Amino acid sequence: MIEIPTDLPAELVPLSWLIGVWEGTGVLDYAAGEEHTQLEFGQRVSFSHDGLGYLNYSATSWVLDEENTPLAAETGYWRLRRKLIEGDAGPAMLPGVGARPFGTAQSVEALRNSHGAFDIDVSIIHPDGVSELYVGQVAGPRIDLATDAVLRTAGAKEYTAATRLYGLVDGHLLWAWDIAALGQELRTHASARLAKVD
Repeated sequence: MIEIPTDLPAELVPLSWLIGVWEGTGVLDYAAGEEHTQLEFGQRVSFSHDGLGYLNYSATSWVLDEENTPLAAETGYWRLRRKLIEGDAGPAMLPGVGARPFGTAQSVEALRNSHGAFDIDVSIIHPDGVSELYVGQVAGPRIDLATDAVLRTAGAKEYTAATRLYGLVDGHLLWAWDIAALGQELRTHASARLAKVD
């Protein structure tokens, strides 16, 4: 059962099943040229909100070895896609002017797309110099994402595109991540099964 926090902004209700801290294990399996990486990893993922119209996201992963060697980290923001108006904060630290939009369930329902789902934008930043902007949709307890843009610093490794799939299955958060990197076309990269821990 999905519990919706009472202080949740109405426009986050379609993403509310993600909120919380999730932990579990997964498998990384990626081939690039002669190199083929296969390993099992642990992961902790957190989705939270601070009262505004987006979710805060963070994830840390580690290799399941004797030392639990750190593997990866990422952070970002998830929100319904819509045009920002005067009542929304930004850009930068500018406050919104007037009433915040989409404060009722009825107004949020107007954001459904022609398939009955909600379009979403997700930005994810990695400490290795890669930033991803995903577009996709949330349809009930399923999210499909594909990169609209990938930005890399001058020193970052080659990485050009990705897709991600998230789903709530039997109370667990399952995800799969395909990437195009290191000269390879889009292919399977990693997946995991996580259980809520809070």
